[in-house]
Amino acid sequence: MNAMTLGVRNAPAEPIAMSTAESEISSLSVEEDVLTLDSLGLEFGGRLKNVSLAWRIAGRRNAPLVAVLGGISAGRTVFATAAAEKGWWQEVAGPGRALDADAFRILGIDFLGGSGQSTGPQNGQIDFPSVSAYDQAALLGKLVERLQIGRLHAVVGASYGGMVALAFAERHPALTERIVAISAADRPHPMATAWRSVQRATVKALLARGAGAEGLKLARALAMATYRSPQEFKQRFDGEPKLTARGAVFPVEEYLFARGEAYSQSYVPEAFICLSESIDLHRVDASLIKTPTTLVAVREDQLAPLADMQALYERLGGQKELIELSSLYGHDAFLKESVALRRVFGRAL
Repeated sequence: MNAMTLGVRNAPAEPIAMSTAESEISSLSVEEDVLTLDSLGLEFGGRLKNVSLAWRIAGRRNAPLVAVLGGISAGRTVFATAAAEKGWWQEVAGPGRALDADAFRILGIDFLGGSGQSTGPQNGQIDFPSVSAYDQAALLGKLVERLQIGRLHAVVGASYGGMVALAFAERHPALTERIVAISAADRPHPMATAWRSVQRATVKALLARGAGAEGLKLARALAMATYRSPQEFKQRFDGEPKLTARGAVFPVEEYLFARGEAYSQSYVPEAFICLSESIDLHRVDASLIKTPTTLVAVREDQLAPLADMQALYERLGGQKELIELSSLYGHDAFLKESVALRRVFGRAL
């Protein structure tokens, strides 16, 4: 069973509406472009020149605008608007879905330092500077100002995107009415940093041997073991191993390496290192966050433990709400639990 349970404190604020000019695709209004800046000063020092931020807005014309940010693999295409597209939050966002594109316009971005169309490290580039969630928030703030919309109805972030949402609320409170942070605390848990440190070391070691894709495959395989819950793995992968001439092959092993192989074909290893490090560098001062905030915690989450989310709730300085869910999907619940998230967004937005 993947039944979700909710424990809620306090009530969200009322929504506002805003508009922007867009082009029509099917029944949705879609706009896609790149924000360019001459330079960007970075939180941890240094300055990037000729910075690009790729963005996309899709949803009902003139509806309230919600920025939606996901994990380090997420990008500007939150949900598909054409048959050839695939959105990273396809099961949750879109017309009639939990985050309803018939009710909101949804803004997605390609993260700075990632594998998308925004500025990031290229294959073989090992000197790309460290990137902070504050840097992502600064770019989002410049985009909101460039779009001349006044402020966002909300910033909804999950995993790394939730960290960016918290950073945005701290540094740019005038630019959003509210935030929703799913499975993202004000600082990473040391155990999660331990797992990610091994992942980055693996990629770096194999990059040095000219095998970055293989390193990324192994790192992603390890990461998948942290995204889901032990209970799910027990249910799905408790079968007998296959005995081959090269040794035993376990059901969970086949799953992990298949996911790792698929990931290694679509992501830049250096970008993975950059944004994985950005997660572990994340720190915000929760007491400075006065923007109305909804936190969503998953009890089975190994990366953003419930206790850390509860501690963040206590430290937040403004109107706040904590929703606790239970899911076999663990940290990946934000990708899978559309029914529970419909209830969350119904309350928060």
